[in-house]
Amino acid sequence: MTLPNDIVITPQLVADHGLKPDEYDKIVALIGRTPTYTELGIFSAMWNEHCSYKSSKKWLKTLPTTGPRVIQGPGENAGVVDIGDGQAVVFKMESHNHPSFIEPYQGAGTGMGGILRDVFTMGARPVAAMNALRFGAPGHEKTRHLVSGVVAGIGGYGNAFGVPTVGGEVEFDERYNGNILVNAFAAGLADTDKIFYSKAEGVGLPVVYLGAKTGRDGVGGATMASAEFGDDIDEKRPTVQVGDPFTEKRLLEACLELMATGAVIAIQDMGAAGLTCSAVEMGAKGDLGIELDLDKVPVRETHMTAYEMMLSESQERMLMVLHPEKEAEARAVFEKWELDFATVGKTTDDLRFRVLWQGDEVANLPIKDLGDEAPEYDRPWTEPQRPAALAATDIPQMEVADALLKLMGSHQIASRRWVYEQYDTLILGNSLQRPGGDAGVIRVEGHDTKALAFTSDVTPRYCEADPYEGGKQAVAEAWRNLTATGAEPLAATDNLNFGNPERPEIMGQLVGAVKGIGEACRVLEFPIVSGNVSLYNETNGRGILPTPTIGGVGLLPDWNKMARIGFAAENQVILLVGSPAARGTHLGQSIYLRDLFGRRDGTAPTVDLAHEKRTGDFVRKLIRSGTATACHDLSDGGLAVGLAEMAIASGIGANIVDLTDQSPILQYFGEDQGRYLLTVNLDPQGDEIAALWAEAKSLGIHAPWIGTTGGTDLVLGAARPVAVRDLAAAHEGWFPSYMNG
Repeated sequence: MTLPNDIVITPQLVADHGLKPDEYDKIVALIGRTPTYTELGIFSAMWNEHCSYKSSKKWLKTLPTTGPRVIQGPGENAGVVDIGDGQAVVFKMESHNHPSFIEPYQGAGTGMGGILRDVFTMGARPVAAMNALRFGAPGHEKTRHLVSGVVAGIGGYGNAFGVPTVGGEVEFDERYNGNILVNAFAAGLADTDKIFYSKAEGVGLPVVYLGAKTGRDGVGGATMASAEFGDDIDEKRPTVQVGDPFTEKRLLEACLELMATGAVIAIQDMGAAGLTCSAVEMGAKGDLGIELDLDKVPVRETHMTAYEMMLSESQERMLMVLHPEKEAEARAVFEKWELDFATVGKTTDDLRFRVLWQGDEVANLPIKDLGDEAPEYDRPWTEPQRPAALAATDIPQMEVADALLKLMGSHQIASRRWVYEQYDTLILGNSLQRPGGDAGVIRVEGHDTKALAFTSDVTPRYCEADPYEGGKQAVAEAWRNLTATGAEPLAATDNLNFGNPERPEIMGQLVGAVKGIGEACRVLEFPIVSGNVSLYNETNGRGILPTPTIGGVGLLPDWNKMARIGFAAENQVILLVGSPAARGTHLGQSIYLRDLFGRRDGTAPTVDLAHEKRTGDFVRKLIRSGTATACHDLSDGGLAVGLAEMAIASGIGANIVDLTDQSPILQYFGEDQGRYLLTVNLDPQGDEIAALWAEAKSLGIHAPWIGTTGGTDLVLGAARPVAVRDLAAAHEGWFPSYMNG
């Protein structure tokens, strides 16, 4: 077979497409000839790290992905989980790291657009969004510009589309100076009997292009996302896509209306690698071939080549296989919404991926091999070197009140209000908790009491010190955040952000983290149903902190019994519920050490998963019974920061007793895991609290009374009282001051 090929395939051209010499040799062996330039681009798109998971696939297969509520796990556009009453929540998290560093507004905005399409492609109406953002050191020359652009991009797209942003994270660390992270999450609701999939079925059926026109923006975006940055970073700007949220809103409505007609057999979002990836995945999943005629593809630029059309990542586009007898009805729907609708190909029975352009066949490839034969590496990895434990004699001291005020006004702990107030957090009218608590919560439309909770979490400094414990902790904290609202954690999505996997020490981080994530998900019955891997996050050989972000979804049967973090009233008992080390002992890798003393030493805290499960189930029971009046899980900054956040959220102070005769720094700033702060409206000498303590003891859970709410100061044992208003001023002041320069 010979195909027209005006461009000579050279070793340099192969390398420019992100393909290794042995990978190119495999391509030639598979097709029995030299590929055309367009075919080289297609293989580059399908075999890059971003689309093929060639470095991580072996380890991803070890994660638990099934459960009694799981309808669809990994492998589709998004995961699907049953929430009862014939409804399902559809959700996923995905990265847009490299594009957001190159062009923050469009990179972050199109990241939001892409994750929303992943959800409504499945037939779900989006109801909530989150984002997990990580930037470089606040003092770095690019950081303020990147924060401003990314936040504006997310808000500009999500607000215009009309979905509430209910939660997320913002973190600063110098290790992200050259490679920020933008992880976008979206969730939607669908009927369980109306889920749509990407598997094409039937021969000779029309393949239809839907949505916006194709341009040159984003050409090679997936390949760019699968390479580390160098000094030529600014030259990559043309590979960033350009988004239009108003077109996406029309595309959502048109797709849902079209799905209701029964016309759709299969549907796939044109995300990474655009037309190439969507067409290949639809055909290969259905054991069918696909023939595309690019002359029929709607374009917004003149003289586009076949290569550019196949690799464009222009936004707001879908590909669909439909019932031919409903083609006219489907076209009418899209014309009503003023969107393009074009029949650009057909399904075939020959398992070939054929691309026609200007009368020539520019690609003719085995469709299954484009996915199934993608390289799968068992990359060498080394066990990470774990730091030595922190010596008891090597703990720097500071007056507790001074330390707390400094931490509350630091870049790690300070309020993110400046960020989330640029997002519409209330649109659709179902938001029950705005960002700033442990998890965002929304009502389930059409149901009197049911609600969904959403959170994302990871502690990258723990993951670097001990990837296995860090992976466990990321899952456990997401699980705790949901539990702290009263929600039953249902399932999770992961976004695994790491450096160059060709370096054994980086691959070791990935392996350790995945092992920890898998173990935690199994014990906590919290399966991974969707996700994304983002590798090569480094610039000039300097990698990011390992950042396996976990997005979690939970279910509240009755949102009237939901917990919030703010103290509910004065004169209520405060309980510290958790492990035998509930009183705090662990300062290794803590915020106290890092942000007050510039130290990154000590071991990561360990996570006792069995105890984590018992404690969380116990806390959830107290919330749902109405016994707990407020709840907050403990994480960065330990007990002192947790109490301060509860006081700030309510304006009510508290008086805390010193728990032991050990160092106040340990008990107030230790970051021991598996701990919650609860308030209960019970007599500390009464029978009801005695019964609570008896049940906790039978479960091996410590739940000591540590103090009482009330007043206008936070009093931590013998430390100097701190006015809640001063804590609030420090907490709210850092971000606006920083962004104002």
